Amino acid sequence: MRWSFKLAQIAGIDVRVHVTFFLLLAFFGFRDYAAAGTSAAIEGVIFICLVFLCVLLHEFGHALAARRYGIRTPDITLLPIGGVARLERMPEKPSQELVVAIAGPLVNVVIALLLFPLVRGDLHPRVIEQAGAGLLPRLFLTNIVLIVFNMIPAFPMDGGRVLRSLLAMRLNYSRATNIAATIGQLLAFGGGMFGLLNGHPMLVLVAIFIYFGAQSEAAHAQMKEVSVGLRVQSAMITQFRVLPIHATLDEAVEALLRTSQADFPIVGPAGEVRGLLTRDDLIVALRKTGATTPVSEVMRVDVPSVHYGMLFDRAVAVLQTTGLPAVPVVDSSGRLVGLFTPENVGELLMVRKALNDGPSPAVGIPRTNPPPLPV
Repeated sequence: MRWSFKLAQIAGIDVRVHVTFFLLLAFFGFRDYAAAGTSAAIEGVIFICLVFLCVLLHEFGHALAARRYGIRTPDITLLPIGGVARLERMPEKPSQELVVAIAGPLVNVVIALLLFPLVRGDLHPRVIEQAGAGLLPRLFLTNIVLIVFNMIPAFPMDGGRVLRSLLAMRLNYSRATNIAATIGQLLAFGGGMFGLLNGHPMLVLVAIFIYFGAQSEAAHAQMKEVSVGLRVQSAMITQFRVLPIHATLDEAVEALLRTSQADFPIVGPAGEVRGLLTRDDLIVALRKTGATTPVSEVMRVDVPSVHYGMLFDRAVAVLQTTGLPAVPVVDSSGRLVGLFTPENVGELLMVRKALNDGPSPAVGIPRTNPPPLPV
């Protein structure tokens, strides 16, 4: 994720922190300082760090549960709005998804149970917002809030995935996702209206986040249904141009202008993929360093590749994770055989959806039961 940096590696998982997280620390530090002085400000910053330690443990709950089913988690990123565990894929079986989804909130349950004997004094929810109210009561209540909030039956919350997995035990995946997404959007709409009418802007922002998260999940499920059984080779570009590692930006410009291709794989002497030169990087480099610059100094390195036999939806997940305009497609020997791009993904899905909705005479596919001619 952009604007994030690696903080540590735990159990083979990179822990990353987004730079905006420090804005959150500064906000609470200044707020508590203005309310109760320096000691309260220090306690406020410590409190936020402890809260995000609980969030990190929550995300490790998901990651370790997913590892049980052979699913890797490359990294966990801490953001001001929470944490994101980037799983390579979601479990295929509803029962497995249920375990992975529930594992995060269960971590917060354990933390709350451990803190409860140590808690003293007022446990009213407003204690969380009170500077100098004590770390343990605030941390205990925060974990309770995290449990309740995450179990809201709406995507992208854990509760939405729990609901989807329970529905998917009786319905097909797409239908279960649509039902869970609709419920989530209705809850988001209701919560957003309540926040708007009662002056709670944060609730409105959360509602918007949930609404579009549910919409995105429904779209992903539809894509998965349409692309079931497809492999990368069904959607990859097979006619493309590559640039050698010793090429210059001038040669890249010529290739850009003479073809409809915008992004170029960079290959070594043996034809192995060394990197990817994107059009945006090319234009920026031309302005800064000139046309004689070697492409090796501008190209994106450590670009992941996908096998041409990989399942289509898994390759799409790789493409989305990288944020690149294309990823190389290789065969079993590592030889470059194609490019996998968002444009081709979109075109294939449109064609598949059109075919699933019903064959059309316009594309030469006869109908099983042709409509009667008008009289």
